[in-house]
Amino acid sequence: MKVIETYESEVRSYSRSFPTVFTRAKDVSLWDQDGRSYLDFFAGAGALNYGHNNPDLKKRLLDYLAGDGITHSLDMATAAKEAFIGTLQRLILEPRGLDYKVMFTGPTGTNAVEAALKLARKVTGRSNVIAFTNAFHGMTLGSLALTGNEMKRFGAGLPLQGVSHVPYDGYFGDGVDSLAMLERLLDDESSGLDKPAAVVVETLQAEGGVNVASAGWLRNLADLTRRVGALLIIDDIQVGCGRTGPFFSFERAAIRPDVVCLSKSLSGFGLPMALALFRPDLDCWKPGEHDGTFRGNNLAFVTATAALETYWSTDELQGEVVRKGSIVCDRLEGLTERYGGRTRGLGLLQGIEFEDPASASLVSRKAFDRGLLFETSGPRDKVAKVMPPLTIDDAELERGLDLFEQSTHAALRDSGAALVSMAGPSRRAST
Repeated sequence: MKVIETYESEVRSYSRSFPTVFTRAKDVSLWDQDGRSYLDFFAGAGALNYGHNNPDLKKRLLDYLAGDGITHSLDMATAAKEAFIGTLQRLILEPRGLDYKVMFTGPTGTNAVEAALKLARKVTGRSNVIAFTNAFHGMTLGSLALTGNEMKRFGAGLPLQGVSHVPYDGYFGDGVDSLAMLERLLDDESSGLDKPAAVVVETLQAEGGVNVASAGWLRNLADLTRRVGALLIIDDIQVGCGRTGPFFSFERAAIRPDVVCLSKSLSGFGLPMALALFRPDLDCWKPGEHDGTFRGNNLAFVTATAALETYWSTDELQGEVVRKGSIVCDRLEGLTERYGGRTRGLGLLQGIEFEDPASASLVSRKAFDRGLLFETSGPRDKVAKVMPPLTIDDAELERGLDLFEQSTHAALRDSGAALVSMAGPSRRAST
């Protein structure tokens, strides 16, 4: 770590949370330079839904490289791109009745969000965009303006404009309808809230604290955006590609967003890839109006195609994620029954909120000492977030949950803290 600590910028973060040098990874495990193994309940912040070095994806990638396949192509037409687009249409979009154009926006999720914002403003002629409390959408200026986290926003060094933040579902508790408030503001010409070009939302706020929007709230939001002439943009970057069960996290609400942003596990192998999906009638771009050098990562096209063919030609993975999610929920609720508190999440993205902001980070450190990796999220990092690869088997899942439970016991014993006591039900998949 000495070289990293000496020469890498102070902005580094995950190397502080997991202070060791990793050398190898396979399936749900990583190994460091001392040969110690770690069970990965972090999954590259959701970029490794199918585990590390997935053998089916790796073989396809190695075969492509061995055949001197094109690796970089800007946005030129290649066989790898053609295969990916065709497979996405055949296995994902057509079965769901989704008629979307595909736009390759650049290498990471924030590029997809930036493109979606530009498109919405271009189509509607409006400038204001509505985002939600505790949202996280990226670190470039447009997506950072959508983001709620004060610390991350402060890093911009200038005022972030063009966005109005409104309460997310459940922000004021289960008895307050935050959408009724938004609807009243939009209907009142003297509210000071400009009519938006778009509303940007995560159906499950992963970085914001594992906050789950109910299906009914999402349906009402879709109706409201349609009524006021705004585009509904779903950010499915971290919670898409099966993380909550279905391929798209919004499927449980039976809505059809105008724009969908995807990245992270889209390539299936941790390779940079991002895109925006949108209705064909919105495709008003002029050639080259939105561009970027790394929109043609053909290696990512190859592994993304392999991931779709391997895991999304049937509903098996979706069912397994839901089943394993129930195991996680039961184990986490067992902890809250013992200590008091509240679990929340969907599928294989769930967490527990702690009253003391230091407790979740302390649990994470205790887990690291025991060979388990997971991250914290939410305001002041109060939530311990469980996010293993979707392909984890039951034995490894139970082992990781055992380590999580042991780490929680140790952290609360050492700190004298307790889980936050909250009224109302946990935010479970039933919502």
